[in-house]
Amino acid sequence: MDTSTVSDAFRRERYPYLRHHADRVYLDSAATSQRPDSVIDAEDAFARTEYAAVHRGSSMATGEATWAFEAARTSVARLVGAGEREIVFAENATDALNMIALGLSDASAGLGAPQLALAAGDEIVVTEAEHHANLIPWQRLARRTGAVLRAVPVDERGVWSVDDLARVVTPRTRVVAFAHVSNVTGYIAPVAEVVATARAVGALTVLDACQSVPHLPVDLAGLGVDFAAFSSHKMLGPTGIGALYGRAELLDALPPARTGGSTITTVTIDDAEFLPAPQRFEAGTQPVTQAVGFGAAADHLVDAGMEAVRAHEAELAGLLVDAVLSVPGTRLIGPGEGAERAGLVSFAVDGVHAHDVGQFLDERGITVRTGHHCAQPLHRRLGVAATTRASAYVYSTADDVARFREALSDVRGFFGADR
Repeated sequence: MDTSTVSDAFRRERYPYLRHHADRVYLDSAATSQRPDSVIDAEDAFARTEYAAVHRGSSMATGEATWAFEAARTSVARLVGAGEREIVFAENATDALNMIALGLSDASAGLGAPQLALAAGDEIVVTEAEHHANLIPWQRLARRTGAVLRAVPVDERGVWSVDDLARVVTPRTRVVAFAHVSNVTGYIAPVAEVVATARAVGALTVLDACQSVPHLPVDLAGLGVDFAAFSSHKMLGPTGIGALYGRAELLDALPPARTGGSTITTVTIDDAEFLPAPQRFEAGTQPVTQAVGFGAAADHLVDAGMEAVRAHEAELAGLLVDAVLSVPGTRLIGPGEGAERAGLVSFAVDGVHAHDVGQFLDERGITVRTGHHCAQPLHRRLGVAATTRASAYVYSTADDVARFREALSDVRGFFGADR
């Protein structure tokens, strides 16, 4: 690997927001990451010189725009070890997860793909740690089909194991949906073991990869999951676009959640036949400019090298854990000291509400996230209404964590909670 390329990809100067706010520490990348010049430039160039409809007509303009759109799909597929037909552009990961659940709901209603149908008494398994986007669609699917929604419990740290999951999965389990990396705890799930457990009973696996694709080397085909979802804006790209991954044969069997233009082969007054994936899922006018930026973000990460990204963030994860554990009266959520985790930490400060912690840090020039992080069941299980989360990315530095640590050490004293 070319180390000069890796170091260049990590340089803060390549990210306009960080250049503009050189005095601030940005530790909220798990919510939305910053974009490098290469991504913004790619979007701008397309919008200025190639902007046109895609997959419509036979003009030169359409051909150029379609090439850019599909080249972006190729870049995203390359990043995650997928075939080009296995990447569907969605509005975001939430949209992608809903597309899966709604497709299974339609299959259960008899709209094709009987092998994907659920029936009353079947089971859908999630974990207590899931983001709402990987929970609520399954609640709805269970209610529509009469299936039973079951949850894998977490421990006092918010962590679950494959043994915990194995005790919940039964021969009636049809879907197992779980996060590769928890957006609250930083826990990295044992994907291969979960897939094996699900396959043993014939269940589909749905992976929320929002916090893994940007930060870890991910080979979705190699992991063996059936479906996955991830978002552009968490991996250096623009908002408004994400990806649904599915094994090609499953995507071709899954009824499209949205229908209309661009998805069909033949339409009569009474019926319609749909294209193969991915076009069968991409109804209407596509977010082409955003797709180009998404592809550029994927290229940026490939050029950086995902092993290098992971190594950089693993070091920062250790520093973040040390920072939280160094402050008396501060409770670390998730895996403990020395345990593998992603480059984020969530914590609760005794006697100080998470929102007050976040405001104090913000006034010190440190951007973090506060709240329940769209994971209310997990916070309820942990006995806290909200936590504060600091999350690093490729452009984060040890100096950033040092500033975070120094400011965090002053929180309880400022609010009089150390008396």
